[in-house]
Amino acid sequence: MSLDPSFVGRTYPPTAPYQVGREKIREFATAIGAEEPAYHDPDAARALGHPDVLAPPTFPMTITMAASRQIVEDPELGIDYSRVVHGDQRFRYTRPVVAGDELVCVNTVEDIVSRGGHGFLTTRTEVSTTAGEPVVTVWSKLVVRGEG
Repeated sequence: MSLDPSFVGRTYPPTAPYQVGREKIREFATAIGAEEPAYHDPDAARALGHPDVLAPPTFPMTITMAASRQIVEDPELGIDYSRVVHGDQRFRYTRPVVAGDELVCVNTVEDIVSRGGHGFLTTRTEVSTTAGEPVVTVWSKLVVRGEG
């Protein structure tokens, strides 16, 4: 089943707030081998001018991947997730994510193309605080493998 290009531009409702925890940041940093003190120690982060432990640059994946379920599980779009391969990821920061942030995501289908029998879905997720302060924009490309 090919992806419907009429979904381009569709924006989904904001997600429930996600409370960024100090331990979640530490666990993520440890899992990816990020040993910078600011990712683990509040005093080291404060010495750099941050209010608390700083999240590694790819940490928003923990939030946006869950948020992208809005799109992936949209029955009208009809993605067969068993055929999905992650194609690309990029981030544009307004400011770093820190422990204590309460973040919401707004997902938009930015592009849908078909090439070689495969569907390519690009999503854009605007991550902001519950007060509306922009934090990071995350683009993700999913490849929906064609049959055969």
